[in-house]
Amino acid sequence: MSEEKEKKHNYSADSIQALEGMEHVRMRPSMYIGDVGVRGLHHLVYEVVDNSIDEAMGGHCDTISVAINEDGSVTVEDNGRGIPVDMHKKEGVSALEVVMTKIGAGGKFDKDSYKVSGGLHGVGVSVVNALSVNMKSTVFRDGKIYEQEYERGKALYPVKQIGETDKRGTRQTFYPDPLIFQQTIEFSYDTLASRMRELSFLNKGITITFTDFRNLDKDGNPISETFHSDEGLKEYIRYLDGNREPIISHVISMDNDKSEIPVEVALIYNTSYTENIFSYVNNINTHEGGTHLQGFRSGLTRTLKKYADASGLLDKLKFEITGDDFREGLTAIISVKVAEPQFEGQTKTKLGNREVVSPVSQAVGEMLENYLEENPNDAKIIIQKVILAAQARHAAKKAREMVQRKTVMGGGGLPGKLSDCSEQDPAKCEIYLVEGDSAGGTAKQGRDRNFQAILPLRGKILNVEKAMQHKVFENEEIRNIFTALGVTIGTAEDSKALNLEKLRYHKVIIMCDADVDGSHISTLILTFFFRFMKELIEQGHVYIAAPPLYLVKKGNKKEYAWNDIQRDQANERMGGNAGIQRYKGLGEMNAEQLWETTMDPNFRTLRQVTIDSLAEADQIFSMLMGDEVPPRRDFIEKNAVYAKIDA
Repeated sequence: MSEEKEKKHNYSADSIQALEGMEHVRMRPSMYIGDVGVRGLHHLVYEVVDNSIDEAMGGHCDTISVAINEDGSVTVEDNGRGIPVDMHKKEGVSALEVVMTKIGAGGKFDKDSYKVSGGLHGVGVSVVNALSVNMKSTVFRDGKIYEQEYERGKALYPVKQIGETDKRGTRQTFYPDPLIFQQTIEFSYDTLASRMRELSFLNKGITITFTDFRNLDKDGNPISETFHSDEGLKEYIRYLDGNREPIISHVISMDNDKSEIPVEVALIYNTSYTENIFSYVNNINTHEGGTHLQGFRSGLTRTLKKYADASGLLDKLKFEITGDDFREGLTAIISVKVAEPQFEGQTKTKLGNREVVSPVSQAVGEMLENYLEENPNDAKIIIQKVILAAQARHAAKKAREMVQRKTVMGGGGLPGKLSDCSEQDPAKCEIYLVEGDSAGGTAKQGRDRNFQAILPLRGKILNVEKAMQHKVFENEEIRNIFTALGVTIGTAEDSKALNLEKLRYHKVIIMCDADVDGSHISTLILTFFFRFMKELIEQGHVYIAAPPLYLVKKGNKKEYAWNDIQRDQANERMGGNAGIQRYKGLGEMNAEQLWETTMDPNFRTLRQVTIDSLAEADQIFSMLMGDEVPPRRDFIEKNAVYAKIDA
């Protein structure tokens, strides 16, 4: 074996490079994991799992198990090579200790060990260690079992051998530090399951088992799911589009892993009017897009336009077709592997490598050319869909211009129903979207008119999941929301872009009744925001108000309750036999009650709407608001047991 080949195969202590110390991690955790809220907490798990995925991407591992333990800690185990435990020449301690206690230390910085690696910017498992009360590393390597434990990032003892084994791999168990994660240290099953499912699709052939020992099923076994995909992105597309009706017979896909920049793409067209493109770099969801998305779009538009022009189907069209038209009703996933990704954008999830554009564009072009030639019927259906999209876009443009004319900047004034606030600074202003004129009237009386605006909505707004774009912009309630918020829709470059610079309120609060109808209206409004104002959600401007369900009263004492447990506790505190009023809707509260429970910033509970996974959110919205009834029924039956309204 040549010296170079031997170096590539010999993953040892010399492969580990310690880049810098980790003193600042505990002092400035947000610099390393984004934030110390729910998202940052789950980021810890992703970092550890990404190490195992890197082993899998290198062909050294095919099985990963992730578990939330009864005590709330998390264990991740793989059957990879096991972190090296031999002495690190430079540091004078075991390579395992270097990896676990030095920020940025790891094999992924050694190009001979990993060609590409995932990990969110490679901050490393040492950051997880620093932000955990305790952590234990167990390594199965060369027939032996090694172990080391840590407390808030510091090793408690040198790496020691504790036994022999015939298996190999690494097991990491950690318990997040409540001093760092003061909001919560409780992991969400759904959030982690969604990421594990995503990783199994992005890395076909790997088996990921996810178990939650905190929750048992009806047979007394811990809840567990196993994720495995043989077809990768093709299966991912089928999963995402399971609630939509396809218009072509097959998922169009390609997997070009032989080139310098491996590209995997899968796409399908459906009857919807929305475009859903999800892009990944080294398993990281780049929801701000970047150069790989640019390459995908140029390859798709160029190839489809060339085919459409040659087919003669566009001859009677009186206007030019744009890139948007080729993407309406499209669900697509692009996954690229880049040796040294450069990220930019607000949340560092936008790929900036220019060298990626051409290979992606070329690969997508070749894939589509082949498919269109081999499937002329599907090709014709796609082009007809594009023509319909172009016609609808023209109708939507007129409707959108009508909305623009009615915005403040257009001089058309605010909606008549809007009760505005006097404060001029958008950062201090909030608007309540209230269900019905009755509740709207109460909210107007109860609000603080200095900074709180009220916009009553009549009945249920349009279900945008099933409506063409021009119908959306023609809908009066939706027009009122756009106009009240002051945002402009669409630019010459991108008709779907939203100009948030004109946003008049930095808190947009959905306030509906705490019943089934209210939940439906909230979901309709959220669907509209997700499809047409996603940036509002992504930048943290959207909230849901939490009105109380009960008023518990006895003599001069009164307490509000947001769930049955709080109701019973309040009744007990009052010595029992208290009068209990259940609020069927917001209209049953007077202005003072609505203010003190739901609108007063000092006492109210607002739930901020966030998106953990765009792909998962898209799948849920299309299922809840689409045409397919069975999956919606299954979802409701599965989640009804766990559904609760609480503060």
